[in-house]
Amino acid sequence: MATERSRRPTTKSAPATRENPVLAAVRDALRDAVVECEAKASARPEAAHSRVVVALSGGRDSIVLLDALAQVAPDYRVALSAMHVNHGISANAAAWAAFCAAECARRSVPLVVHHVRVERRGRMGLEAAARAARYAALATAEADFIALAHQADDQAETLLLQLMRGAGPHGLAAMPSRSLGGYGPILVRPFLRLPRSAIDAYARDRGLAWVDDESNADTDVKRNFIRHEIAGRLAAAFPGYPATLARSAAHQAEAARLLDELAQLDAEGAICADAVAGPALDRAALVALDARAPHRARNLLRWFLRRHARRPPSTARLAAMLQQLVHARPDARVRLVHGGAEIGIHRGRIVVHPPAIGTFEIAWNGETRVGLPHGTLEFAEAAADGTHRAALPAKGVTIRGRIGGERIQLGTHRQPRALKRILQETGMPFWLRDSLPLVFCGDALAVVPGVGVAAEFRAPRGTAGYRVNWHPLPPGD
Repeated sequence: MATERSRRPTTKSAPATRENPVLAAVRDALRDAVVECEAKASARPEAAHSRVVVALSGGRDSIVLLDALAQVAPDYRVALSAMHVNHGISANAAAWAAFCAAECARRSVPLVVHHVRVERRGRMGLEAAARAARYAALATAEADFIALAHQADDQAETLLLQLMRGAGPHGLAAMPSRSLGGYGPILVRPFLRLPRSAIDAYARDRGLAWVDDESNADTDVKRNFIRHEIAGRLAAAFPGYPATLARSAAHQAEAARLLDELAQLDAEGAICADAVAGPALDRAALVALDARAPHRARNLLRWFLRRHARRPPSTARLAAMLQQLVHARPDARVRLVHGGAEIGIHRGRIVVHPPAIGTFEIAWNGETRVGLPHGTLEFAEAAADGTHRAALPAKGVTIRGRIGGERIQLGTHRQPRALKRILQETGMPFWLRDSLPLVFCGDALAVVPGVGVAAEFRAPRGTAGYRVNWHPLPPGD
């Protein structure tokens, strides 16, 4: 672990008319947090005290944030704590966690160390995977607010990265000073308008120590390349850097809000609640908007995907998605894979739903609950009379998905019917039909959860049997 300490000792300066900009920024953030929590206190008395958690990496910026919050918090109704996310990537990870624990102990700030496992997912690199794991861990904190130490130089670097990716206004808005993120505590960034030099000056004046992550020197990481190779030249040529780029990001954030407001106007009357897939978009409305104003149709589709917490598609990908959704035949099955989900059309509505599940086959050995990749199949013992109880043997029972051609006889005096037709008649969405787990005894289809039990496997009246219930994972899990 590389630990750095400024050489200037801590000294008490003479009273100043203006508060240190770092302390002033933290004070403004806490004041807003307290006002918001007091507004909620009438409905929820425990909200009167704001619970603020510092996202503490041990680096200079987060240590400055911890130190400043520890100084200012006693002036407000704030319960201050910290969380350190241990990614386990660096050989120094344990030492960094110990350092954070010592710094928190010096300031009497409770600390939680959260261990995460970081894996590359698809095209996501190690840095992005670590960031996703970190934010997921922070979302679990028992807090009203998570304080992050990003500052104006970070904001400028993010804007430059987004420019090189060809991002639109939402991407160029970079990091918001405050965001909910869809769930969990509110994220606040008190330092977002402060340059790195202000953070440096505070650290020197306070004689603070911090850890240096060796990966920050790796210029193969695009952000590090901008920081070490580009930012210094920009600052030399343009004295207003990074404040000017941070200001541009604020302008883009305002433009993004206007685009969202336009999308909401275009979506008026076109968004409907789907009991299975959540908010759905009326396809006819999108078709009409595309005919009248294609740029607004693209904006509406982007907004709709953000409502489902999906990453924005590229320009080319968005155009292809819009083309298929607008011009598909009414009876066509559209399945567009994007961001870990599928976008399709169901009963005239555009829906976002979990992706199709691959083939699976699991033996059942009498367990009450069987975990599957996309949910849980429950075998509830039941002695009451009813037609949905199954008598299943102790061996030879398997659970698997549809492969096509399955038939089942649901009534003693009925003919066997194609399962595909039966499921269509129930009105079940196609993505649920395709992933529905089926219970087989040998090669015979015995139970279709939510539909019925084959006549030959029904438990006789007065005898014990199983009610087989399917509990799929909700979208996004």
